[in-house]
Amino acid sequence: MSDDTIHCRRCGADAPGMAKAPFKTELGERILTQICADCWKDWLQHQTLLINHYGLDPRDPRAKEFLYQQVEEVLLGDADARQVDRSQKGEVEW
Repeated sequence: MSDDTIHCRRCGADAPGMAKAPFKTELGERILTQICADCWKDWLQHQTLLINHYGLDPRDPRAKEFLYQQVEEVLLGDADARQVDRSQKGEVEW
């Protein structure tokens, strides 16, 4: 592997990493070292789907916490990124 290639935890491929951490936190550093650039792009699309589906305001601290939890579960965990809990559509209050 070259210096800009990582073994991605999400897709399992040896692929180009990101140029910098997406957050200035420990979570951002974990994403930088464990998630390839393509999987991060996929996550951003999934995050947009979550924001639109649940009507989240990304500036709201509760919405941010929800999205960080989703990063842990979907991007760094075992959850399936294609699945969105549709049972709560319109019932989640932020």
